[in-house]
Amino acid sequence: MNFPLYIAKRYLFSKTSTNAINIITAIAVFGVVVGTLALFVVLSGFSGLKTFSDSLLNASDPDIKITASKGKTFLYSQKIDSVLHQNKDIEAASKVVEERVFLKYKNKEHIAQIKGVDSNYSKIIPTDSLLTVGTWIDEEYKNTAVVGYGISYKLSLGIFNFGEALQILVPKPGKGFINANNAFRSVSTQIVGVYTGSEEFQNKYVFTETSLAQELLGYNDNQITGVELRLKKDVDFNTFQENLQTILGDELKVQTRAQLNTLYYKVINTENFISYLIFTLIVAIALFNVIGSIIMMIIDKRQNLKTLFNLGSSIDDIKKIFVLQGFLLTLVGMGIGIVLGVILVIIQQRFELLMITQNLAYPVEFKWLNLLVVVVTISALGYLAAKIASSRISKSFIER
Repeated sequence: MNFPLYIAKRYLFSKTSTNAINIITAIAVFGVVVGTLALFVVLSGFSGLKTFSDSLLNASDPDIKITASKGKTFLYSQKIDSVLHQNKDIEAASKVVEERVFLKYKNKEHIAQIKGVDSNYSKIIPTDSLLTVGTWIDEEYKNTAVVGYGISYKLSLGIFNFGEALQILVPKPGKGFINANNAFRSVSTQIVGVYTGSEEFQNKYVFTETSLAQELLGYNDNQITGVELRLKKDVDFNTFQENLQTILGDELKVQTRAQLNTLYYKVINTENFISYLIFTLIVAIALFNVIGSIIMMIIDKRQNLKTLFNLGSSIDDIKKIFVLQGFLLTLVGMGIGIVLGVILVIIQQRFELLMITQNLAYPVEFKWLNLLVVVVTISALGYLAAKIASSRISKSFIER
């Protein structure tokens, strides 16, 4: 067995003559346990939160969206139709018309976004799971709409309320003097369903049939604002986006779901990284206890070290003993912390002890990548702490 490792293990698992050193060592191990546990649980929490948020985006945003590079609209030509129908990676495609609108119901008003969709839209996002009340839009029934729960709440809307229709208004395009009595185009719609989702999503859209949105905005039959695509499983979004962008040219813009939500991903990744840095700093502070413990052990074992030196051990070998001892001490604390962290994450996943709301448990997710990050971080910091502590050993210190 490696001589420094053998001595380091003996020092690690044997009690010293001074009880204070044993207490300091126990505190050092406890600090590593708590730091490891906290770091792993926080990373697992962010992974769960990201997965949960991604599931909300999957329910509201398409895999791929095609929009105009300049202006708001473009004509859905035969060329675009042929390209999309011939592409075997596309599972479904839906033409959409979007624009900011003004909603009015009785004496209440709200600004939202109209989204005219065709019959294929239910293949792009899971409309059945989004609906909480009523039914989805059927193109056979004209002037119908589905609103978000947030809009319904703000306007006090109810479905199939035949007393008064929801009015959707948009300003008429033009220049010069505006007649206030004739400044808006408007349509009246009957609410047939209410959907839910993320807070932003359920406060944003009023879904109608495509023809109604085109009529309201004064668009032609082939004039749309976008095409939303659902891809088949195992298709790489980024590769597909690059290839389709090359085929369609610069007049159209092809974006993945991640590109449509760039700000969201930047924010959540930044929060994750900052949290990692904060808890790594906490672990680093906790590892000062390891430095103190090793230094106290060095002082306590000075006579033993003198004996080892006289028997022929080099200063580097003696330093290595305490580097290994500090590193082993860190590994023991890290192992206990990881085990406790994994247990806590599994308990939260299965029994949902910590709740955000009455019906929503705080999301956590076990990932091997998080485990690897914790192991690498704690091991590196623990080795550095042990290296700093062992640097105190010198020939003059031993022979004193």
